[in-house]
Amino acid sequence: MCCLFGIVDHQSYFSVKKKNHILSVLSAECEERGTDATGIAYCSHDHLSIYKRPLEAHRLRFRIPEDSQVIMGHTRMTTQGRASRNRNNHPFFGEAGGELFALAHNGVLWNDDILRRSKHLPKTKIETDSYIAVQLIEQKNTLGLSSLKYMAEQVEGSFTFTVLDERENLYFVKGDSPMCLYYYPRCGVYLYASTEAILNRALGRLNLPIGKPERIMLDCGDILKLTHSGRREMASFDASSFLNPWDNCSLWPVQTARSKHKRSAEQAYLEELKSVAACYGYSPASVDRLLESGFSTDEIEEFLYEGTMYQ
Repeated sequence: MCCLFGIVDHQSYFSVKKKNHILSVLSAECEERGTDATGIAYCSHDHLSIYKRPLEAHRLRFRIPEDSQVIMGHTRMTTQGRASRNRNNHPFFGEAGGELFALAHNGVLWNDDILRRSKHLPKTKIETDSYIAVQLIEQKNTLGLSSLKYMAEQVEGSFTFTVLDERENLYFVKGDSPMCLYYYPRCGVYLYASTEAILNRALGRLNLPIGKPERIMLDCGDILKLTHSGRREMASFDASSFLNPWDNCSLWPVQTARSKHKRSAEQAYLEELKSVAACYGYSPASVDRLLESGFSTDEIEEFLYEGTMYQ
């Protein structure tokens, strides 16, 4: 349960001071989904940089360069890999076809170890499950819609990814983790966060005079490319695994190592969800009751953050 956030200012509508302020407010609102670490990625003079620290977002001071138009951010709730080791925090650097990129992930992947062995990927000191996505893209030696499709169809778990390259192209790979993307046509600005509630709270605090936004709808299986000029390109990946009715069947006759690993990751995610619910005044039993009523963990998480758990 991390949070993705960011801005695309393709007409340079905002001053750098204003963009830093937007990032500060937006990242602080994202703390409700993660306070273990905060990071951003941005470009300046065709050079990609990452700034991340194992700190809450409100304790960071963002100072992006004047010419940065696209900034990709992440606040982290740790699931795998200690946040005190900054290499485990998002965004992550990758390199494909001689060009650097940065990747951030919201969700939990449970087949990273299996993929590293089966795809003969190199060992790494980065302990975070998300890093397998970087390695899969690097294996294709190119960053684009096709390599992102390949990556999304290999990983298993819950996810939405954002990826930024050195040419300030920003990609969204939408799995089953939430994402809200707004576009302001009057000024050529995109703003996004993992949930609409977070984004709207930040906008309420910012009170930006930029008109009403259009919501860009992203469904599970969509890949969106936003260029630094604001142009959009769409692609898709096979998301049928998210709809497999046998995926969690308790009557499945053989427990493979993969299914055991998956259940372990799901249990860890559920325990996290109950911990977060407790912070909002709800007991673990109330989460169990919603699960028994047919709600998914993602729906319960959304209820918590929007304050609608029992409405």
